[in-house]
Amino acid sequence: MPLRYTLRQLEYFVAVGELGSIAKASERVSVSSPSISAAISALEAEFGVQLFVRQHAQGLSLTPGGRQVFDEAKSILEQARLLYDVTKQISSKAGGPLMLGCFVSLAPFMLSSLRRSFEKAYPEARVTQTVADQVRLLAMLQRAEIDVAVTYDMGLPQDIAFTPLISLNPYVLVAADHPWVARGRVGLADLLVEPLVLLDLPVSREYFLALFHAHGMRPLIGERAADMPVLRSLVANGYGYAVLNFRSNSAIAPDGAPLAMVELEGDFVPLRLGLATMRSERTARVLEAFGQHCLDRVRDGTLPGMRSE
Repeated sequence: MPLRYTLRQLEYFVAVGELGSIAKASERVSVSSPSISAAISALEAEFGVQLFVRQHAQGLSLTPGGRQVFDEAKSILEQARLLYDVTKQISSKAGGPLMLGCFVSLAPFMLSSLRRSFEKAYPEARVTQTVADQVRLLAMLQRAEIDVAVTYDMGLPQDIAFTPLISLNPYVLVAADHPWVARGRVGLADLLVEPLVLLDLPVSREYFLALFHAHGMRPLIGERAADMPVLRSLVANGYGYAVLNFRSNSAIAPDGAPLAMVELEGDFVPLRLGLATMRSERTARVLEAFGQHCLDRVRDGTLPGMRSE
C-alpha cells in the first residue's frame, strides 16, 4: 500500500504536539501556520483519527489516540534522521542536521562564533540552535529536541553523557574601579561585606551559593539576574560583585562600563565546561565532528569568547 503522508507532515505534527501551538510550531519549522494546519488535517483524514483537541484559550492538546501517533511519528523521524548518518559514512563527510543547545549564560560569548566556525569546517552540516538554562537543556536532550548541549557538568542524570572540554575555577567579577582590583586576590570571607549579584538560574545558583555554604558562610545577596548581560551591567555599575566561572575575553559590560576579574583564594570545586549528549551506542557523524571541533578549539586556545586563566 503506497504511503499517502510525508515525513514533512509528520515533522509539523510533532512540532505542534511538543509545543501545543500551531503558531509556535510555525516559528520552529519556519513554515506558515496555514501550511501546518493543512498538514495536520491531511494526517487526520488519512489516519481517520482526531489528533488534537482544539482549545481556543489553551492551544492544542493531543488526544489519547493522537499521543500514540505522536510517539510513533517521533520514532519514524528519528529513524529518518539516521539515514543522514548512513549516507555521510558512505561519502566520508559529516553533514546533515545538528540541533545544538547552549547554556544561556555562555551563549552570548561563544555560541554564534562556535557555530559559524563549525559550519565553515563542515559546510554540509545544517545547524539549528537553542538557548536555555540547565534544567531545560537536559529535558530537551531527553526529549530528543536537541542533539548536544554546550554546558556545564551540573545536575546531570545518569542517561546523559558528558564530554569535558575545560575546567573553570570560580573568580570574582567587579567594577573596574573596585578596590579589590588593586589587591588582585580576595578570600571568600572578604566577599561577605559587600552585596552579591547572583546568577539566578536553576542549578547555577545552587552551585555558587554552595561555595559559601561549604565554608559555613552566607553571602549578602543584593541583586539577582537570570541574564548574563544584565548581571555584567549591574556589576560594572557598582551594584555588587559576582562569582562566575566562565572567563569572558571582554572586559566591557553591554552598556560600555568597564569590568575587572579578581582571583578567588581557596580550594573550590571547579565547573567543567563540555558537551552533554544522550548516552547511545551509536553517534551520528555530524555530532562526532562537532565534538572533535570543540576539542580542537580548546586545544589551540581559540574557544570563542573565552579568556585563558
